[in-house]
Amino acid sequence: MAVEPRTQPELTFRGRKILYALIAEYVATGEPVGSRRLSRRYGLALSPASIRNVLADLEEMGLLCQPHTSAGRIPTEQGFRLFVDALVQMRQVTVEDRASILKRLGELRPGEDDVMRETGVLLSSLTGAAVVISAPRPGEEPLARIRFVPIRAGQVLAVLVSRSGAVQNRIVQIGEDLASSEIERIHNYLEERVDGRSLTAVRESLAAEMATERGRYDALVIRTRTMVDAAAEGQDQPVVVVEGQETLFDRPEFADVEKIRAYLRTFQDREQLLELLDRTLSAGGVQVLIGSEANIEAVQDISVVSTRFGHARGRTGALGVIGPTRMDYGKVVPLVEFTAQAMGRLLDGDDDEDAGPED
Repeated sequence: MAVEPRTQPELTFRGRKILYALIAEYVATGEPVGSRRLSRRYGLALSPASIRNVLADLEEMGLLCQPHTSAGRIPTEQGFRLFVDALVQMRQVTVEDRASILKRLGELRPGEDDVMRETGVLLSSLTGAAVVISAPRPGEEPLARIRFVPIRAGQVLAVLVSRSGAVQNRIVQIGEDLASSEIERIHNYLEERVDGRSLTAVRESLAAEMATERGRYDALVIRTRTMVDAAAEGQDQPVVVVEGQETLFDRPEFADVEKIRAYLRTFQDREQLLELLDRTLSAGGVQVLIGSEANIEAVQDISVVSTRFGHARGRTGALGVIGPTRMDYGKVVPLVEFTAQAMGRLLDGDDDEDAGPED
């Protein structure tokens, strides 16, 4: 997995061991950690006084801070970053989590189930954080089917169902009434041309047929293309799915009402979420943004773990877990990578469930 390397302070073996123990304890409890707790719980074979000296050194290096003078210490963004860069590559998805992901995704059927939303619900339950998924723009996403449903005179409802299960509806003005037999002919005609193609590819196929001598005079082709073109309006807007944000608000970090409001505003700002995930699409690999690295002004205590998932023919989306900086990165990073791979395989029609994605 690709986590961008950064310049890290030089730590002694003792300093690194104490830092990692403190971060593990802080992630588990959400409370500042003192020397006595580390001495009792982590078998450091050091006196509390010796541990305090190391903690003071780590604080001087900018890896720890004290919320209050009499309290223990908590990791800074820099401390989390050193921990993440050193440890996340050593962890794998647990056997239990791997089985849960493969079992649940194996139950989904692209084109029938909303794969992205169900994946978001699953990953949120496994990580205890919010999940954001951005799909390829609808016009570029593989389609399962296109249907037209008569509404009233001169109007039909265009229904576009993607392989991911997402459904796009649009009212199309056709200026004439079509008999049910004519609509059925259009459906049959499209059935042969959709077959996992994107809306853009379907339109190009229809245009190519109209360019032929036969197509130029074929009323079925002309009518189908007119209706598909009308259905395609606005299909360049990206789709963003957010799941599990409510799971965050049971955490101690959200005792502050203003903090809850700031997070909710972040999840409602689809454009900002897309900008976050776009960094993943351009960089590749698993990206971990901690605190200020996420560049969200409304919320400072935030981290994003994201990666992209693949579609056939080069189309990609992005999947990310968003939560407080007190996140179990060692668990979340491999979970994000494995889930994205499993979802990509499902959407591409690879049913080799037993093999699963490579770790």
